[in-house]
Amino acid sequence: MGSKKLKAIAVRGTGRIMLADKEGFHKAVLHARDVLRAGPVTSEALPTYGTAVLVNIINEAKILPTNNWQVTSFENANKISGETIAETILTRKKGCFACPIACGRLTQVTDPKYMGMGSPKNIGEGPEYETVELMGASCGIDNLEAITKANYLCNELGMDSISAAATVATAMELYEKGYLPEKDLGLKANFGNADALVILTEKMGKREGIGDIMAEGGYRLAEKYGHTELFMGVKKLEAPAYDPRGVQSMGLQYATSNRGACHVRGYAIANEILGVHVKTDPLVTEGKAEMVKALQDITAVIDSSGLCLFVALAPNFLYEEIQSLINSDSGADYTVEELVRIGERISNLERLFNLKAGFTKADDTLPKRLLEEPGGPKGDVCRLNEMLPEYYQLRGWDENGVPTTDKMSGLGLE
Repeated sequence: MGSKKLKAIAVRGTGRIMLADKEGFHKAVLHARDVLRAGPVTSEALPTYGTAVLVNIINEAKILPTNNWQVTSFENANKISGETIAETILTRKKGCFACPIACGRLTQVTDPKYMGMGSPKNIGEGPEYETVELMGASCGIDNLEAITKANYLCNELGMDSISAAATVATAMELYEKGYLPEKDLGLKANFGNADALVILTEKMGKREGIGDIMAEGGYRLAEKYGHTELFMGVKKLEAPAYDPRGVQSMGLQYATSNRGACHVRGYAIANEILGVHVKTDPLVTEGKAEMVKALQDITAVIDSSGLCLFVALAPNFLYEEIQSLINSDSGADYTVEELVRIGERISNLERLFNLKAGFTKADDTLPKRLLEEPGGPKGDVCRLNEMLPEYYQLRGWDENGVPTTDKMSGLGLE
């Protein structure tokens, strides 16, 4: 949107929302609520500690990216955890309209040092797990107030906190290895420098000094200084906070997600680490292609329905629940099989768009660090080469990742 000089799209409705089957919809909603309340993640973990409840869990699994993914665990993870947020900076919990989970957090910065930096706003939403991890461990920072202030700056200046944090982490590694001089940065930016996090985040949002190139993202920053191998992302999108050397499915997910490294187009962590639907061994590659495809497709359906992705964190919230809600709301008569096909159509349409935009099989890959440098609980690498061919086959794509004529015809995409 920014590159198109577009600030916002505003839509205002003036009529009533009509339900095709009011009684049926009410029944479906109550059932969905009961399913969410029966899941430990959606009824206990997220309401109590928010998404940052994951910090200690992911750190214990040794897949917490630290110092720009050079290490996979963080000694001071507890200092930036959901539990610590609840004990220190939390003012109240917050949920979206009528949400039974209420995973949002309203927080406040009280450290005078950070209250006086950047924007005068010192109360707001977040930080969420991805933000607190990537601004924290991935930047080697355990100062929760500095992280929270940088999060507020992202909120105010219209930046995605994952991309912003990962870009700062890229800058820190470039600086520590001598590729990005201090005179360009305007300050020392070593890992663990909490002040640098806040200052660079503000510079990025305002495109001041080094912030002008940082605003273009981590890849272009690394490219400018001649070391794109230090960019941790896929298709130039910065990666979220799960290291695939210790959870193989996430490597396949990052590599094949149609918008680049992404965790919300199929959240394999639900199975691999949290054991929500079925507990799988995160260190093996067998069966992961099938799992990733299935998760990507149902996520496309959830996303298109208007539901929050977190419904997928309840053990029994599946296609049947989505079917009941959509049909009673709209008057449609979708079968489960049709919803599955819709999810697959979406995944394939996005793939076709990317292919027309010039992406190829070569873009379905991961940073060299994750493929060649050991990490995770067993000192492994992500074995993407073991999963990608099977994934293509299950998708009905050829060996170059292009949907076949038969697949397109079967989905009505001729």
